[in-house]
Amino acid sequence: MAESKVQKPKAAAKPRKPETRLGMVRRARRINRALAELYPYAHPELDFDDPFQLLVATVLSAQTTDLRVNQTTPALFAKYPTPEDMAAAVPEELEELIRPTGFFRNKAKSLLGLSAALRDDFGGEVPGRLADLVTLPGVGRKTANVVLGNAFGVPGITVDTHFGRLARRFGWTDEQDPEKVEAAVAAIFPKSEWTMLSHRVVFHGRRVCHSQKPACGACPIAPLCPSYGEGETDPEKAAKLLKYELGGQPGQRLRPPADYPGQPAASAPTAAVAGGAA
Repeated sequence: MAESKVQKPKAAAKPRKPETRLGMVRRARRINRALAELYPYAHPELDFDDPFQLLVATVLSAQTTDLRVNQTTPALFAKYPTPEDMAAAVPEELEELIRPTGFFRNKAKSLLGLSAALRDDFGGEVPGRLADLVTLPGVGRKTANVVLGNAFGVPGITVDTHFGRLARRFGWTDEQDPEKVEAAVAAIFPKSEWTMLSHRVVFHGRRVCHSQKPACGACPIAPLCPSYGEGETDPEKAAKLLKYELGGQPGQRLRPPADYPGQPAASAPTAAVAGGAA
């Protein structure tokens, strides 16, 4: 980790006056620029080689870590490399392969259903339209936006638990429903920023702005955050809360991008908790 990436934040601002819509938008865009400087290497944290692999991995990522998925998918794709192969899988054998990701029976049902739909309705190819993707079993807007943004280059905002939490902490929206969060944030940022904004915000949520104990005292965007103080504000104590590459630990991908500054994750299942919860 480069020392310049995590600097002691300036003292948080005094309680803010009521913010205008224009003021909030300007502050939100400053946060996005600051996150871009902090995470120039932000990327999807699921290993994949093609749209089908990304689709399957994203479905498996529900209620588990990306690391656990990345440790599970190599054997899965070795046995079922195409939608046609997976659609023909024996359910019990598929369940056993994906068991480490949790909720494996429901996930296996979704994978069998979406693979059959790809085979029967889309010529064995993952469609590149939101309207088509959300017709697949187990695929909602979040999964569809992940696939569109990272496999097809179609801008989309991915509202997972991290993104929703930070959007509210940043004061971008008060909404709890993911689709309403998506609509609110989409109105703040240009469409060209949507995919990378999603990566940056999720990265920050996993590394710094945690659910239970955010590392406020080690957060470079603290001066821009109206929720500063919800977490640990002492810089030394906060630095100990940083995760993954910011905390000197491996990331979630077994095959990270070349510009990732941290170490690849271990493939052994016992390492699934090495980087902490997603």
